[in-house]
Amino acid sequence: MADVRIVEVGPRDGLQSQPTIYTPQARAQFIDALVNTGIKHIEVGSFVHPKAVPQMANSDTVFELIQRHPGVVYSALVPNEHGFELAARCEPDEVAVFCASSEGFSQNNTRCSIEESLQRALQVCDLAKPKGIQVRGYLSTVIECPFDGLTPIAQVVELVERLIDMGCYEVSLGDTIGKANPEQITQLLSALLPSVTADKLALHCHDTYGMAVKNVLAGLELGIKVFDSSAGGIGGCPYAPGAAGNVATESVVKVVHEQGLQTGINLQALRSIGI
Repeated sequence: MADVRIVEVGPRDGLQSQPTIYTPQARAQFIDALVNTGIKHIEVGSFVHPKAVPQMANSDTVFELIQRHPGVVYSALVPNEHGFELAARCEPDEVAVFCASSEGFSQNNTRCSIEESLQRALQVCDLAKPKGIQVRGYLSTVIECPFDGLTPIAQVVELVERLIDMGCYEVSLGDTIGKANPEQITQLLSALLPSVTADKLALHCHDTYGMAVKNVLAGLELGIKVFDSSAGGIGGCPYAPGAAGNVATESVVKVVHEQGLQTGINLQALRSIGI
């Protein structure tokens, strides 16, 4: 059994910010190749409006085309009730909801307030529970916002607690613009861990200033065992000025293995994959 779980976000968070719009067939082949390396948790796509993120159009077709493997979690990002209904037809193992820790990013990313985004997430949780679909939460700008500056730690703690209380089994903490350093990650996690257990938290690091791997190590030291990453480091955020790509899955797997921990992922096979 793996000591650390990698959530591969390349097919969604990675591709959504690329200038190229890939066909559903290419996206499905990319996903199948990633799963064949041993990845057990992967984002297939999102069900946002195609006018907002055209790279994620036809995610339902991608779900139809992938070769599903037992023991692999196939996830879909959903923005609201309507997105959930569309995703549910594809029978995902999980849906992910997203909120921001800062009002500026919330307004620029989803055109709504933090409170409105939480209500949307709650609606999704309420719909998912009777269908037996687990819900994962994303919380962006947990360290710094491109519009509002540094995010108050107490605000992040409150939002994480609310997402868990509404039904998210896990909350992924997003360093959306990649400005965090290990000390900030340690401070945030130290504030969270008294009220939220480590097994309900994940880290989602971006690598704008080359600190992502060090931030992953800071998370490991405090017991975090789930990390979002993107094959080849592709991605970023179309609504976050200056945000570079996600931390590369290869880099996270390598540093985790160097710590004597296992991911269940074949690093050599992973390095050979492209889209």
